[in-house]
Amino acid sequence: MKDMNESLMENKVLEEQYDEIQRNLIDKIELNDKLLPKEIQFISGVDLAYWKDKDIDYAVCCIVTINYATKDVVEIRSMIDSIDVDYIPGYLSFRELPLILKTFKLLKSKTDILIFDGNGYLHYRNMGVATHASFYLNKPTIGVAKSYLKIDNVDYTMPEDQDGAYSDIVIKGKVYGRAVRTHKGIKPIFVSCGNWVTLDTATDIVLSLVDDDSRQPLPTRLADIETRRQRKIITGT
Repeated sequence: MKDMNESLMENKVLEEQYDEIQRNLIDKIELNDKLLPKEIQFISGVDLAYWKDKDIDYAVCCIVTINYATKDVVEIRSMIDSIDVDYIPGYLSFRELPLILKTFKLLKSKTDILIFDGNGYLHYRNMGVATHASFYLNKPTIGVAKSYLKIDNVDYTMPEDQDGAYSDIVIKGKVYGRAVRTHKGIKPIFVSCGNWVTLDTATDIVLSLVDDDSRQPLPTRLADIETRRQRKIITGT
């Protein structure tokens, strides 16, 4: 069994490898809408839930696809697997990507864009899971986080207290994402581009998918509900 020092050393080596991989991808990010169809038909939400059993980490990944026009659910796919990659702050995508990619392969419908329950461009290296995953999925992606990832000690400006208000998150002169208030009197969510989408388009899509029941866009909210449902079936909690 590894001791703590061995694990720390291994994670340090992995962190350096992960950092190099992500920095080599940064120049390939395209914040434009050229891969989006003129008429979006299907949008998918992606979420994961974790638990531990006998010192083994497990996760369930759920992808819920809806019809963009009607908001009807057209497909729910999920997969459960053990997770072999340790969590290293700032490198969550390396832990989640293997299961996300396996689950994505189960999709029958041809989704036009994926929304992740997490960050995209709003990340230390502009490489949150929504952005990193795009290179393997070959699809436009958006990141929507429920909590704020503070980078370089920069706080966000609270949007006005009205539906659809937002404020840009600017770090070192570059816009990383937006704090978006989907409902008056409700705390904001944090929208960022994943890849192959502009921030304006990402914001418009997210706001069009929010209903009165939640501050989250419908696809990721449904994916979140499904991951928690499946985890409860397995763990009882």
